[in-house]
Amino acid sequence: MSRIGEYRHVAPQGTVDILERLADRVRGRRFLHVSGSRLGGGSAQALRAGVPVLNDLGVDTSWEVTGGDASYYATARALQAALEGGERVLTEAGLERYVETNKTNAKKLDLRADLVFIHDVPPASLVTERTAGRWVWRCHFDCAAPQHGAWSFFRTLVDRFDAAVFSLPQYARRLGVPAYILHPSIDPLSDRNRDLAPREREAVLTSLRVTQDKPLLLQVGPFTRGHDPLGVVNAYRIVKKHHDVRLVLAGHAEDDPDSREVLADLREAARTDEDVVVLELPADAHLQINALQRVATIALQKSTQERFDLGVAEAMWKGKPVIGGPTAGIAQQIIPHVNGYIVHSVEGTAFRIRQLLNNREQIPRMGAAGREHVRRTFLITRQLLDYLALMVHLTA
Repeated sequence: MSRIGEYRHVAPQGTVDILERLADRVRGRRFLHVSGSRLGGGSAQALRAGVPVLNDLGVDTSWEVTGGDASYYATARALQAALEGGERVLTEAGLERYVETNKTNAKKLDLRADLVFIHDVPPASLVTERTAGRWVWRCHFDCAAPQHGAWSFFRTLVDRFDAAVFSLPQYARRLGVPAYILHPSIDPLSDRNRDLAPREREAVLTSLRVTQDKPLLLQVGPFTRGHDPLGVVNAYRIVKKHHDVRLVLAGHAEDDPDSREVLADLREAARTDEDVVVLELPADAHLQINALQRVATIALQKSTQERFDLGVAEAMWKGKPVIGGPTAGIAQQIIPHVNGYIVHSVEGTAFRIRQLLNNREQIPRMGAAGREHVRRTFLITRQLLDYLALMVHLTA
């Protein structure tokens, strides 16, 4: 059953009508998305929501996933980390296996389409096996300052595409092909963002053992230094001297020693303070995140590592003011003093939290402004408008 009509109730007026007109412009053409997985966030989260809607609009759209052994995925992860600027060791043999695995994938997958979107790193070398159609590399991460050796290898692949798409201008590299900017978005009808009945919300919170007897500060995100949950704990401790609040940190540890060390420090903080709650949740804990964001008083996203963190838009969609770090992705979503604040330090974070708690009337006002900002700028309907316009342009 088509859900496109349901978006009329949440998207800005006229948006669905424009989507339908653009869909008519590409009727009869086939579009294909290829990623390295159907799980997790980033490209997979966007495709899980977007591909069914495009088909509801009558646009022939499919989604393929590459496969490979542990070495293939390890090399793809290391290559992406290096493109994000991290120090990784990439061997010639590993890169050769990565390319050869995608040659095998090309034989197994149906890559025939008028327009092919290749998402991030795992499927990128499929471009060497292209036979027809226009190909676009969709980059969901910041590759503005990559490791030199990794970029030397990857640039030869990117230049074989017809275009590249980035989430922000700051995330892009100078390329030999046209580059376009397309902001990520959230799906307001997904389990992570849909409205929750009070009984459903309370059941989720009870299962998480989170009570609502005092103002709740919430940060959702991986337990990594880049998301700075320890900085959030330190800001909470300053606030706690003046306000009786509870801090909830919801996320997961990544598979590296540094992240596990951060999680150990967070567990110690929770052990010594019953108002610090650390919730380790799986990647698909969408209802849990939804319920937490809906009962939070103030949402935090004190990231220091550059990425387009949609946790900001998710919290705003639930009517929460957001205090976030000074990254380009967060700054794109927060309008200072309107729907939240940008902060640069632990002390600045604590100051803004106290400012909101001392002026409670600002919280719903900023929350309402944030929800409207997301409605106009960061819903999937806007992202699909961008995709369809790009399809019209590239397949004209």
